[in-house]
Amino acid sequence: MTRHIIAIDPDVTKSGVAFLHLPSRELHCEALAFPDLIDSLDAIHKATTDLSEPLTVVVEAGWLNRSNWHTHARDNPRTAAAKGRDAGRNHEVGRKIVEMARHMGIDVVEQRPLQKCWQGAGRKISAPELAAFTGYTRRTSQDMRDAALLAWVYAGLPVRLPGPLAP
Repeated sequence: MTRHIIAIDPDVTKSGVAFLHLPSRELHCEALAFPDLIDSLDAIHKATTDLSEPLTVVVEAGWLNRSNWHTHARDNPRTAAAKGRDAGRNHEVGRKIVEMARHMGIDVVEQRPLQKCWQGAGRKISAPELAAFTGYTRRTSQDMRDAALLAWVYAGLPVRLPGPLAP
């Protein structure tokens, strides 16, 4: 049984990374550049291997979506091309993270992006919503919150919100 989950929401500049220790439900989130992320994965993999504790890395794999169209009717061709380029760059970072983790011998899961059903901008999860079921109240970026949600859901932990949240 996995005791440690590292969930990653890949991004070109800094990826959102959530570290979840299952027995204690302790969650820690960071935003890491690619080289720092690879160094962290290597260090954590070595530490968990020394302790004989299983580690799983879950990467949000937007490239598994059949279609990922982000343009609007009002977008001109240049804007549409820029959005496509940015999405492609993020997907490639994710693929490289998966490749490097597998190269290190880490168990990796490529997870389709979770459904957006939250109250935040773009129906993404907000900080108060994340805090409501994880107890994690430190400041987070959207990528960090997405990674935390990915880890929590992958672990099968409950995602229950207590009534309407105050904005």
